[in-house]
Amino acid sequence: MANLRKLTSRDLTQVRRWWRERWGGDQMIVHGDIFQPEELEGFVAVEEGSWVGLITYYILQAECEITSLDSLQERHGVGTGLIQAVIETARQAKCTCVRVSTTNDNLNALKFYQKLGFELVTIRRNAMDGVRRLKPDVPAIGAHGIPLRDEIELEFLLSTNPH
Repeated sequence: MANLRKLTSRDLTQVRRWWRERWGGDQMIVHGDIFQPEELEGFVAVEEGSWVGLITYYILQAECEITSLDSLQERHGVGTGLIQAVIETARQAKCTCVRVSTTNDNLNALKFYQKLGFELVTIRRNAMDGVRRLKPDVPAIGAHGIPLRDEIELEFLLSTNPH
């Protein structure tokens, strides 16, 4: 299992590189809001000196929002470990929930989050049209040949999920 550590300001260049490689730019767009790495908290998973996973999030009032999650080692516990680190951080910050959004084509993410106890709470129909106005290179067709249209929000309630 990879070692997890909090992101520091020394990691900003690497976070930007990861986002460019995996998300097509060095900004993250969530619910129409644009985030820069220096505005976010996060954890990195490191194995043998190399990054194998990254999660970023922010806490606003009593809610924690995950803005990005990447793992180079699927089905090895990296993503789960990163999610658990954010959930524990949110608990310590007295948050009521942890939220995450994904797109309608990301079937693997929808399965992953639900298996961890997240519940579907909101579908933002045609939200990707707004994202494309900010980031025109976002494709019209996503994974599995599914039209990339909607943003789906999932929520993990900290009060009803003790673990």
